[in-house]
Amino acid sequence: MKRLHLLYFIASLALCLTANAQVKVSVEAPRQVIAGDQFRVSYSVNTADVSSYKVGDFTGAEILYGPSRSQSSSVSIINGKTTQSSSITYTYTLLAQTKGTYRLPQFSVVVNGSTYTSVTPQFEVLPGGSSTQQQGGGQGSSGYNQQHVRPRMQSSGEVITGRDLFVEVIPSKRKVFEQEAILLTYKVYWLVSLSNLSSDDPKFEGFHVQEINPRGQRYQQLEHKDGRSYNTVVWHQYVIFPQQTGKLTIPPVKYDVTVVQQDPNVDPFDAFFYGGSMMQEVQKTIMSPSVTIDVEALPTPKPPSFTGAVGQFKMTSSLEPTSLKANDATTMRLQISGTGNMKLMRAPEVAWPKDFESYAPKTDEKTELRTTGVSGTMTYEYLAVPRHQGTFEVPAVEFTYFDPIAKAYKTLASEAYTMEVAKGDGSTATHAIAQEDIEMLGLDIRYIKMGDVTFTSADKMFFGSRNYVLCYVVPLALFVLAFFIFRRQAAANADIARQRTRKASKAASRRLKQARKMMKAKNSSAFYEETMKALWGYMADKLSLPVSELNKDNVRVRLEQRGAAAELVDSFLHAIDECEFARFAPGNVDDTMGRLYKEAEAVIDKMESQLRK
Repeated sequence: MKRLHLLYFIASLALCLTANAQVKVSVEAPRQVIAGDQFRVSYSVNTADVSSYKVGDFTGAEILYGPSRSQSSSVSIINGKTTQSSSITYTYTLLAQTKGTYRLPQFSVVVNGSTYTSVTPQFEVLPGGSSTQQQGGGQGSSGYNQQHVRPRMQSSGEVITGRDLFVEVIPSKRKVFEQEAILLTYKVYWLVSLSNLSSDDPKFEGFHVQEINPRGQRYQQLEHKDGRSYNTVVWHQYVIFPQQTGKLTIPPVKYDVTVVQQDPNVDPFDAFFYGGSMMQEVQKTIMSPSVTIDVEALPTPKPPSFTGAVGQFKMTSSLEPTSLKANDATTMRLQISGTGNMKLMRAPEVAWPKDFESYAPKTDEKTELRTTGVSGTMTYEYLAVPRHQGTFEVPAVEFTYFDPIAKAYKTLASEAYTMEVAKGDGSTATHAIAQEDIEMLGLDIRYIKMGDVTFTSADKMFFGSRNYVLCYVVPLALFVLAFFIFRRQAAANADIARQRTRKASKAASRRLKQARKMMKAKNSSAFYEETMKALWGYMADKLSLPVSELNKDNVRVRLEQRGAAAELVDSFLHAIDECEFARFAPGNVDDTMGRLYKEAEAVIDKMESQLRK
């Protein structure tokens, strides 16, 4: 009996501790408010067992009312299991006072004898301006409420000025080095009532472009500018890498806006009882300003180990194994981490000993796009096979990058390695972790054949026979034929543009095969990237277009000049758009990848057959 009571006590204590461990105190408050306006701060506790609470002093705001206490509870029954939850919310109504950035006080509660506290988030008080009315919106991230300036309702026919509605283009830098990352932000400001907003895509000539959060959710914020408090939204953000030097201009972008205005000639009673509307929509077109970026060329002379990397990087290396037998494989791994143009740099070169057979490096990319550029790691794996025994030195690998902050080249070096290669076991088999097959060495020693000797009659001698004569005539004829074939092939190879065009389909097929492997592995991100490379790479090779001129407008013009059908051109560009959209669109990823793969394969086949005519 005592044991039963002890078990009951332990179970009750464990249940109590579990319940206490799940107590949370959350905060809901605006990120920004305007001086002189009211706003609310709510502290919520996910339990009703609150014995006492305490809050600190509010700075930057005056308490008008509160706290008001509200309690809610719910019961749910799922598969016969009953779950009950309850919460208590304490709400304060405050008046924003002096401009500045402040922290909310800490809110603490006592539950079952234990004290729990909230976080103390920041909020900003903006100065009051000519438009200082605001209203609460939906809840934003991290428990904050979105606060908005209440739009000024215009009368019908009233002019929408450039101070009521405009777009700003904000580059993080206006003077940069070639390949240096720039954050470009398109932000919309408005005080009028909007019902719709859309825009064209910016055109970037001479830049490598990556968009931050494409087609993602946009958040509205307050911003005080030129004595007025505006509603603002970041419409687009791009990280761009200039590929050319000089002054590069990003042209204006057109924005189509629908503004709601009030018609004073409509009687509200007539509109209510007899139908109609007091509001009318006005279409407005505004243009963003153009932006000019001054791009400075990288200093010369460039170090021999410079691979095009611009940013800030670190490097680590490893070589495994360092003790092995001849004809066995060894792998060197170079891991370069940091921030910069990581997708545009080349792999460093490894100087293997002369007796080593080496292969092209395999690249493993783990990066993410940030406002400062592309950050993450690039891992390069180099495979080599020693063919003879001995002691070999693998010199340090140098990686040189340009640091735009220091305005100088910096060189990182791996450690040098010593390899001990023992005599092989005579087998020609070897194992490698890379995808390429290693060429096997054949036996170079032929042993004397043992056994009975067979003699041949002099009447059957080969010398002077018809076959003997043919052995001279046939090779001579083949030599003459091969001479003319190779001469024609050499002339064709001399035409680099023609050679590149001829091999465009093969290069695209290799990339599509790689995309198919990514699809089978259900790696959607790598699949879309390989498919995009196949489509854009095919056009670059087929039309002999440099990377700086590779865009949809140039491709359309070149294809029309080559006589491609308009429907086929539209199909190709549609495949590009579908692939870009699918990377971030929800839905059945497997079906989407399968459909995009078939579409890309079909449009390349059709394009190849039509451009041959």
